[in-house]
Amino acid sequence: MKTSALLLSIKSLQTHFVKREGIVKAVVDVDLNIHQGETLGLVGESGSGKTVMALSIVKLVPRPGRIVSGTVEYKGRNITNLSEKEMSRIRGKDIGIILQDPGTALNPVMPVGEQISEVIRTHFSMKRKEAKQKTYELMRKVQLPNVEYIYKAYAHQLSGGLKQRILIAIALACRPSLLIADEPTTALDVSIQSQILSLLKDLKKEFTISLLLITHDLSIVSEMADRVAVMYAGRIVEQAAVYDLFTNPIHPYTKALLNAVPKIDFSHSERSGSIAPLEGRVPDMMNLPHGCTFHPRCPIGDESCQKDYPGKTFLDNGRYVTCFKSGV
Repeated sequence: MKTSALLLSIKSLQTHFVKREGIVKAVVDVDLNIHQGETLGLVGESGSGKTVMALSIVKLVPRPGRIVSGTVEYKGRNITNLSEKEMSRIRGKDIGIILQDPGTALNPVMPVGEQISEVIRTHFSMKRKEAKQKTYELMRKVQLPNVEYIYKAYAHQLSGGLKQRILIAIALACRPSLLIADEPTTALDVSIQSQILSLLKDLKKEFTISLLLITHDLSIVSEMADRVAVMYAGRIVEQAAVYDLFTNPIHPYTKALLNAVPKIDFSHSERSGSIAPLEGRVPDMMNLPHGCTFHPRCPIGDESCQKDYPGKTFLDNGRYVTCFKSGV
């Protein structure tokens, strides 16, 4: 894909949770760029720091978490140190976010249509009646049926798929240039997942937005993303164009993730072959291993991997990997 203008730039970002027991280093020295119109997939196992990464971008990290260093730049402007009032103007209007669980993300005591309308009225000078009509239009855009009925419905009256469409409508209400989708299909059955992903593709094209797609499902990334960043224990361990990553993974963790799912044939868009479960688990983020955090699970690691964390090795096409033993 031809490189377009830079929209979001994350530099050396670190987000920690300070607890009595110790410090949870949820995001560690992350560098990440998103260009206009592209989809960046952020992948990794549960507990790798993906959601905290997303919340850090929009400054919604819950206490006792906080960004301790680094910057997030949106359209060249450092938004890391903005006040909550200043950030609230960007959040929703310029950067939309679809949270992981539609059941808990929606207000249970407010009709779902009013929740969409409220976002519109917060960011635009618009009368209630006009905002309601805009809400109807948006609800139709996300393929909700019987919008007059659903507008008045409460979250508990709707299925998971309908609630997810409401969240997408809320995220797109102000036509943001960047949409962050955190595990947008996790709680849905397979047929609804396919519908939601297809909807995101269509809306991304129609609204001309960039998408940060956070997921543990590599098959979704293969279908949706232009580039992929692989996250492990709070760090980005490999970043590459989607085709390069799936056809020639370099980091041992990336290889292990891909070996744990059926192989994807890009020439026929099919999945086949045997799978090998990924051994071990993501380390305790309060007690990370010394050196490379993946070395306790790594099939090629040795004593040198236990001493220092590897720096980035940059390759062609903007690709990089953090590994002493990758052979690059």
